[in-house]
Amino acid sequence: MICNRRTFFAAASGLALGTRMATAKAQGANDRIRIGVIGTGGRARSLMNHLKRLPGNEMVAICDVYEPRMLQAAEIAGATATKIADYRRMLDDRGIDAVVIGTPDHWHKTMTLDALAAGKDVYVEKPVSHTIAEGAEMVKAIEASKQIVQTGTQQRSWEHWVLGKEIIDSGRLGQITFVQTYWYQHARAGNYAPVDMDKLDWKRWLGPAADQPFRPERFYQWRHYWDFGGGCLTDLMTHWIDVVHWYMDVDAPLAAAATGHNYNIKLWEAPDTVTATLEFPKNFMASYVGTYVSKVDDGGLEFRGELGTLKIDRTRLAFYRDDAANVPGTLAPEPETFVRSSGDGTLTHMQNWLDCIRSRKTPNAHIRVAHQAARTSHLANAALRAGRRLKWNNAAEKIES
Repeated sequence: MICNRRTFFAAASGLALGTRMATAKAQGANDRIRIGVIGTGGRARSLMNHLKRLPGNEMVAICDVYEPRMLQAAEIAGATATKIADYRRMLDDRGIDAVVIGTPDHWHKTMTLDALAAGKDVYVEKPVSHTIAEGAEMVKAIEASKQIVQTGTQQRSWEHWVLGKEIIDSGRLGQITFVQTYWYQHARAGNYAPVDMDKLDWKRWLGPAADQPFRPERFYQWRHYWDFGGGCLTDLMTHWIDVVHWYMDVDAPLAAAATGHNYNIKLWEAPDTVTATLEFPKNFMASYVGTYVSKVDDGGLEFRGELGTLKIDRTRLAFYRDDAANVPGTLAPEPETFVRSSGDGTLTHMQNWLDCIRSRKTPNAHIRVAHQAARTSHLANAALRAGRRLKWNNAAEKIES
């Protein structure tokens, strides 16, 4: 069963994407979606490379306040793409249908809502907000608009993750009481590449953040400074908490507690090593553990139920029956279901975005689920910084100490 299921699933995945791509090709050049990219750092350039693999779109404009990065993006977009320093000029262009926003988190709300006002569809990276209040404002505005907004939690468009949801919904795990999530990466601070300050508009980069002098660590590793990001809990845990919400049919925890420290990377404000515990309705809890001093095992989730355990990450899915005999010499049985990933789900996620721009259907990672995932991460950060367990009042949409 393992081999047959894996072979069928991989073949079906490739066929489905191939069919969608062929359909897009058949629509012709007149149906091409003209895209602008705002913020051309490493993640945005990765998204651009995915877009180049998908038919029916054209990257016609790129925007960054640091010229060297904009020139790197221009090599991907092509010689005809317009290079722009002020994103508002891009939004003024009626020939642009949609924008990809890959800026630091503190810009996400402003740029997304500005794009909405300009009639553009949006792909915005996660976390969609820098605060809980920002996310609530985004939900209200986007759901009242006619625009398509996809957010960067690509697991929702990734075939083996969809299979994981089917397994959970089938009841094969029985009652689930615990979900462990984890993410391990290796990061360092210091020894930054020189920045040509004549080619960086630092004031514009800061935007809505507090005014402050340029510091290379904040420019290169902004995710780990509170003015611009939220450390690993918003950058990494948001992906996995979105999966928890999705699989378990919940939208918010009851309470959160977290602890973390800068054991190794003293330069950051956000901790390099974190543990968070989240208590949810439906009688289960979830934990997140992570550190930036070791990359072995990378990241994933384990759903533990009375009848079975589901382990899933970006490379594979494995379901184990709790009543199966262990493999001799180990503490686990052979998986009843085992599937390897068919590729990077970002590709199918961006295809879903393009498809929804054409059909005007709701995308897989729409703004409400994106806000809910970011909100849980913000709550965990609030507990971390407060140094105590915090309760969440979902009806009133506020933190209760």
